[in-house]
Amino acid sequence: MWYLVMSVRIAQNKQSEAAFFNEYAKPEGYDVFEQTSTRKLVDTCIQLAGWEQGGLIADLGCGSGVFTSLLAANGFKTLGLDLSHKLLVSGGVRSPHLQFMAGDVEFLPLRSESLDGVLLSGILHHLPDPTHCVREVFRVLKPNGVVVTFDPNRLNPFMWLYRDRSSPFYSSKGVTANERPILSSALMEVFSKQGFCVSVSYLSGLHYRYVASTFGRFLLPLYNKVDDYLFRLSFLKPFSAFVLARGLKSAG
Repeated sequence: MWYLVMSVRIAQNKQSEAAFFNEYAKPEGYDVFEQTSTRKLVDTCIQLAGWEQGGLIADLGCGSGVFTSLLAANGFKTLGLDLSHKLLVSGGVRSPHLQFMAGDVEFLPLRSESLDGVLLSGILHHLPDPTHCVREVFRVLKPNGVVVTFDPNRLNPFMWLYRDRSSPFYSSKGVTANERPILSSALMEVFSKQGFCVSVSYLSGLHYRYVASTFGRFLLPLYNKVDDYLFRLSFLKPFSAFVLARGLKSAG
């Protein structure tokens, strides 16, 4: 389940979230993964979604537009949206041909039924209650539109040890006050309740470039190697580092 009761509306601290990511605005852009891993993640999301080339895809939580630019390179019309003004400026400098806008995923400044697809770029685990975000995504998608999400999986032992507050080894370095790893069952529940036909899958083998914790940096090479091989085993898939959800807004 989510850490907070879904029926009680708990607000994300927007100001602290934006301030945190403003600190990561750099000319080279903001990407926590190695380049090959970023491409693997985006390719996986595209394949999972089944979006048709030429469709308008919104990258929500786009940061400096790393995923947005890869979506555009794959033949999609794109729109990047984020809370962090400084990251958006960085994205605009790096990719002036792309469209970016400042906005809140819980109150999207977009017309209803205006998008063919949505990529929620690792953003749901930053929301204490993702219900309003998912409801807004449903509103802006066209009938038969598809949303794909990816977030750290709470069942993954490394994600739990390092990023879950119930872990004795939790590190607050490099994470916002809002974020928590999440469960696939919670994703299924929230998307189903908002009207989506939803399925989940899992992904590992994504190599991080950097982590803020000194202890985490020491263990990062080991983590990357273990993550590459261990979770290829079919019975360990639900414990992979990332959980992905695909939500279809049916036409009828």
